[in-house]
Amino acid sequence: MWAVTSVGVMGRRLAFVSAAFAIAAAPARAAAPVTLMPGVTFQQGLQFTLHGPVAYDVVTGPPSGYDGGLYALAPVTARGPLSAGGAPLTQIEASLGSQATVVGINGDFTSGKGGLPAGILMQGGALEHTPQPLRSAIGIDQAGGLHVDRVSFAGTWRGTGQRRPLAGVNQPAGRNQVVLLTPAYGATAPVVAGSAEVVLEPFPAAATAVDLQATVTAVGTGGGETIPPDGAILQATGTAATALQAEAPVGRPVTVRLILSPAWAGMVSALGGGPVLVRSGRPIFRSGEDFSTDLLADRGPRAAVGQLADGRVVLVTVDGGEPGYSVGMTGFELAQVMVRFGAVTACAVQSGAAVTAAFDGRLLNRPSSGEQPIGEALLLEYFGVYAPPAPVPLVNGDPGATSESLQYKLVRPSTVTADLIGPDGEVRVVESAVAHPPGTYSNSVSDFGAEGVWHWVVTATDDLHRVSTVDRTFRVDSTLRGLVAPPLARGRATVRFTLGRVAQVVLRIETTGGVTVRTLPAVELQAGARRLTWDGTLAGGAPAPGGTYFAHVFATSAVGTSDLRTSFVFRVGP
Repeated sequence: MWAVTSVGVMGRRLAFVSAAFAIAAAPARAAAPVTLMPGVTFQQGLQFTLHGPVAYDVVTGPPSGYDGGLYALAPVTARGPLSAGGAPLTQIEASLGSQATVVGINGDFTSGKGGLPAGILMQGGALEHTPQPLRSAIGIDQAGGLHVDRVSFAGTWRGTGQRRPLAGVNQPAGRNQVVLLTPAYGATAPVVAGSAEVVLEPFPAAATAVDLQATVTAVGTGGGETIPPDGAILQATGTAATALQAEAPVGRPVTVRLILSPAWAGMVSALGGGPVLVRSGRPIFRSGEDFSTDLLADRGPRAAVGQLADGRVVLVTVDGGEPGYSVGMTGFELAQVMVRFGAVTACAVQSGAAVTAAFDGRLLNRPSSGEQPIGEALLLEYFGVYAPPAPVPLVNGDPGATSESLQYKLVRPSTVTADLIGPDGEVRVVESAVAHPPGTYSNSVSDFGAEGVWHWVVTATDDLHRVSTVDRTFRVDSTLRGLVAPPLARGRATVRFTLGRVAQVVLRIETTGGVTVRTLPAVELQAGARRLTWDGTLAGGAPAPGGTYFAHVFATSAVGTSDLRTSFVFRVGP
């Protein structure tokens, strides 16, 4: 028998099983890929080099715009407006949790001038920051193609006189310069002594290669004026301020033109970065970009984005700065790694302490200095139905659990069908064409009835007529239960547990850091109350030092492999 009840839990965060992403101590290897959300996988790797171990993280997913627009790869600023400052990647993702399920890495370097981007920023086809022509820019077109180019900017403005140069977008004005400030910059223009400003309203979205025309509605000096939500401000200094005041009086039209070279027609998103790592499937050793030799040649934390030959995108982070865990990579080593992962095009983003990877607001990598604030993130967003991994007690047969909660999340109004499919193939209908607003929904399931592999399948059709499906598999297995260890073990440690059926059992002793110090040979045990004893020695026979350890028990039966672990304090001698 089985029973199910559905309860809406709007706004509650989805459970995340971080244990699935832990790296255990082992020889150089890559862990098996883990599905984060439909079509998107995460994989951790650890390799040993002459310079020390290197830990890396790889996210692979569909290109932007795939499956009718269910996926988008795009830069996202930390706190909305560019002038609002930075935030940790996990906070950026958490703030977007009601709009999409997201995985991502850090984005562009910051310029050091109020935390603004160092290079280009384009969102929704609008230019929100000027490119850095001596470094690579990363563009994403309407078809999801990834472009890595050197991009330069040449803008103009025109009032009652001739066309005059525009130095940039949403950046500080230099000497005798005019810049355009849009709502993407923030609520107000920066305060600049001696500057002149004209307020343009309404002002169109800052598209490139077209004339953008608006009327002057107000003028000011010294900065601090409010940037209208549907407008913009031209701010000028020095001799350029004199020209702006004379040629852009209140009530007169002003025309602005934003020009990129190359034109990048059809680009919908862009961010700065660099250097270019892979071009036409080949790693680039010397990019000739404006980076110091130390930044490129030193080993340390690094991050990159690339595109595979089949169109999928790959986001890679490399931890560094922790001898014994991960020493990091050089820029060219990262280029070689991107080629190894199959990238035909790839570019680095901000390196150093800011390197971060996160999913759904939870860290995936291990920054050496802890998570740092960043100015922008590069996120792979998914707008379909999402279901988190099933709870762990389903595997280990928690005798105190009378039901389990299976969840899914919607970010748009959707009609949902949810099925629970047992090991026997029988389909149990949980919801059938039920309309839901956005939110997180929980289904409480009891009395599964059969042990083995189950499927939690949820299909949603949203208000844009996009269909998405998530299929989460989980195993119901009560083979291993009730693992206990003595709080204090002297000289040897005996662990006790209960088996629900015959199983091959392995006891592994681990440090609190996850390093295996001893693995006992597998033994076949019958059902019932059982025990295994560790004699207190290391693999080579030497006595283990005193301290806190984990007893990790694995039981492999006809249903699958279950595991439980518990801590204990070990003392040498009687």
